[in-house]
Amino acid sequence: MDRQKQLMTLTAAAMLVPLMAACGSEKADSGSGSVGADRPVTGVRWSVDSVTADGRTQQAPAGAHVTIDKGRAEGSLGCNNFSAEATVDGDHVRLGKTRSTQMACEDTPVAFETTLVKAFSDQELTAKTDDDRLTLTTSRGDTVRLTKAKDAPLAGTRWTVTTPKADGRAHLTFDAKKGTVSGRLGCNKVNAKATVSDGHITLGPPATTRMMCEDSLMADEKTLLRLFDGKPKYRVDHQTLTLTSGNGTRVRAVAER
Repeated sequence: MDRQKQLMTLTAAAMLVPLMAACGSEKADSGSGSVGADRPVTGVRWSVDSVTADGRTQQAPAGAHVTIDKGRAEGSLGCNNFSAEATVDGDHVRLGKTRSTQMACEDTPVAFETTLVKAFSDQELTAKTDDDRLTLTTSRGDTVRLTKAKDAPLAGTRWTVTTPKADGRAHLTFDAKKGTVSGRLGCNKVNAKATVSDGHITLGPPATTRMMCEDSLMADEKTLLRLFDGKPKYRVDHQTLTLTSGNGTRVRAVAER
């Protein structure tokens, strides 16, 4: 079967049956490895490590992950994204009708995504945790193993700005030792003092170069400049940084891999 036919088969299956689930529970269980309030699973981004089905284990491609939160499961199979309603009952989880994208990625084996569909289609899964690891098991013994994804560190990470877009040219890097932030606003380079404390970053007046670029890029740059000489809130969620200033300016950036 060629890759196009495999993708069509995968997409059709994903639209008709439950795909996969992570789980959480509000019913505390004192047993070792149980899911409960002291072993949270919901609201956590879990990176998929591997899938075992029919006695064969396949390693997950980079980027495969799943999160359960507010009754929904959302994530990536490595290439295609998916989402579904999630029903949680103790340590058991079932997904509703799953929606997935239909992309073809050269670096993600179609066989891996197909295995997930076969292993977790219309199945009730049992979840067990072990520190930062999660194992989901079907009634026939197929398993998916996951690890809690760690947030990218604020300092030392090159954050590429996605909102505003700035044509992908804007980026910021915080230096905890020097107490500074540096980077590019899209057109001009920038440097400023930056002190991190209690979920806020106190930014000093920006020192920038004086180049002129196209109007759209300069408009995005002006938006970014509104962050400086202020104390915006910051939040890191896995690989995404959100900065929100008191004047309503909101900037999003992703960790550069």
